[in-house]
Amino acid sequence: MAARARADLLPIAAALVAVVLWASAFVGIRSAAGPLGPGPLALLRLVVGSAVLGLLLLARREGLPPTAALRGIVVSGVLWFGVYNLALNDAERHVDAGTAAMLVNVAPVLIAVLAGLFLGEGFPRRLLAGCAVAFAGAIVIGVATSHHGLQASTGALLCLVAAVAYAVALVFQKPALQHASALQVTWLACTIGAVVCLPFAPQLVHRLGTAHASAIGWAVYLGIGPTAIGFATWAYALARTDAGRLGVSTYLVPPLAIAFSWALLGQTPPLLALAGGALCLTGVAVTRTARRPPRFRRPPAAQRAT
Repeated sequence: MAARARADLLPIAAALVAVVLWASAFVGIRSAAGPLGPGPLALLRLVVGSAVLGLLLLARREGLPPTAALRGIVVSGVLWFGVYNLALNDAERHVDAGTAAMLVNVAPVLIAVLAGLFLGEGFPRRLLAGCAVAFAGAIVIGVATSHHGLQASTGALLCLVAAVAYAVALVFQKPALQHASALQVTWLACTIGAVVCLPFAPQLVHRLGTAHASAIGWAVYLGIGPTAIGFATWAYALARTDAGRLGVSTYLVPPLAIAFSWALLGQTPPLLALAGGALCLTGVAVTRTARRPPRFRRPPAAQRAT
């Protein structure tokens, strides 16, 4: 019983680590995207993340992932690590954080739908209800923290591009984790994302000569924390949890990001944003009670050990 409880709690703990780190990335992107630029920031972040993950891969002697996992890794690398980062970094230059959070949080709803259609996870009522409640919370946060309103602008479109890229990538990554470890999948996907961002290398070299140390420090943190550790722990959780239920847990990012901004940047959140955060928490809690479908299978014992 104790071993079973531990096996059930570890994916939840791993997902929470990822969500907290991704929420902290809000402060880092705000601080580094201006001096470095969206493309160079994405490239530096991914290069650092790939290097850290590569060292861990060598230390664990895991080797390269098998060919059966390559399709899912390539798709997630291009879309999630590449397109998502570029789109979101650029979007935050055009829309404020509240609008961005509201639009990007379309992704968990898309994940629940895609996982139900293509991964055989079905459409549990509590999952759909939790999605609706959490999405309502994200909208409340967006409205409360938006300074310019939701406009059909370049920034809004970029946020939607990021949301779709994230949702599709996660659904492709899930089957890849049946053949390769979380570390293997995350390292190769991160490396592929860095390759996608290579056209920004000349800009990065130029910006590194003019950017202040704090911006570079934030970029390095984004590579080590939210990218290397965050995506690896997320992949670990995804290998052991339904994609739809796990995707909804990212609704914790907006209220956590508000908390980090409050603590680190002194930005006091509106009361309405706190109410939206409470809705997000409630929605995620509802999804945790959704039953797993009969087709759900745990990864092999060798993979669970990673």
